[in-house]
Amino acid sequence: MPTYLLLCNWTQQGIEKIKESPQRLDAAKSFFRDMGVEMKSFHMLSGRYDMAIFVEAKDEASLARTVLAQASKGSLRCETLRAFSEEEYRKVIGSLP
Repeated sequence: MPTYLLLCNWTQQGIEKIKESPQRLDAAKSFFRDMGVEMKSFHMLSGRYDMAIFVEAKDEASLARTVLAQASKGSLRCETLRAFSEEEYRKVIGSLP
């Protein structure tokens, strides 16, 4: 399955209830799993983004549906990037003309 990187920030609502964040993360992991998206790892960041989340999903539509549903709860906003594994990277580079 393709891997994606979600770069997320807490919204005002999310930061106002920051102490609830670990419980929201646990609920999100379960929600993602129920939606067919596997959360591979979660990292809190310092800098421009508050969180980095690596996920695997069968396609962009199922990931978009899951991320939009999660974001609609009001605690975070995410930017989604397709992440290529080293093996995928080597295939892409190897196929260049």
